[in-house]
Amino acid sequence: MTLGKGRVSLVVSLALVLASCQSEDKPPQPRFVSDYRGYPESGPTQRAEKRYFIEFRSRYALSYGHTYVIFGRTDKSGRMINPEVAGLAPASTDAAPYVLGHFVPVPAETGASDGDLEEEYRSASWRVMLTEAEYQKTVAFIRQLKAKSKYWQATVNNCNAWTGEIAKSMGYKTPPIWLRPQQFITQLREMNGG
Repeated sequence: MTLGKGRVSLVVSLALVLASCQSEDKPPQPRFVSDYRGYPESGPTQRAEKRYFIEFRSRYALSYGHTYVIFGRTDKSGRMINPEVAGLAPASTDAAPYVLGHFVPVPAETGASDGDLEEEYRSASWRVMLTEAEYQKTVAFIRQLKAKSKYWQATVNNCNAWTGEIAKSMGYKTPPIWLRPQQFITQLREMNGG
């Protein structure tokens, strides 16, 4: 009986992964900027107080893409100053751990990956402007999450789930983790009024 349940679980997991891969990405989505509570920025005073940001982002890749965050400060014109990237991905540039990670957990890394800061690969983004206190709280959560994240697995602990944990820590609602990254970021923004 246990063997039968194991096979059913494997089939269900594989079906979820394959279903999430069936849709196609759209052309790059517009960039959105909101304040912490999801309302568009207003007035120069608010902009001056909110020089910190977190950007929920997705990018195209040879596979179905990648979801991650970029965070840091901005200059007066809104350009990023020394941004930091965090996301969950298999800890290898080899395709084998990535494929294996669709069935079993594989070692993960939580830093930047190839293409994260290249504009031509960005498929969707939502920048949330933060006060210094909001930013410090968010970065502390990201550092804790990075420290405890050791494994990647496509159906339960993927880049969407990891990025969603950050959004939840900020009080946001999150979409299902089995969406393509572009859809995940777009729905995250739409669900939270961005």
